[in-house]
Amino acid sequence: MKLVNLGNGKTIATNVGQAYNFFTRLKGLMFTDKLHSGDGLHIKPCPSVHTFFMKYAIDILYLNKENVVVAIDEALAPGKVGKRYKGAHSVVELSVGSVKASETEVGQKIEFI
Repeated sequence: MKLVNLGNGKTIATNVGQAYNFFTRLKGLMFTDKLHSGDGLHIKPCPSVHTFFMKYAIDILYLNKENVVVAIDEALAPGKVGKRYKGAHSVVELSVGSVKASETEVGQKIEFI
């Protein structure tokens, strides 16, 4: 899937995987070597994340049920726990720099194409 910021028309990621069942949500990006630029993972349902057993930092978009960004974590380092944000229903894990490059901000709606 492709991820687009409807607020400004910019592409956030061109190759977003889906983690929509128990096992894919549980694994997430754990034990992966890196996340390439343009790649990401949409995890749903998922109100918060951690980066245990990861070797790299990630950007995270926290989305409500309407895919509006309710919070952002940029460059969450390995071995950390992300915050829990009110209204977060799913998250998109992205390569570091994706949020800044796409100028994505809280309150903007995103779309999976």
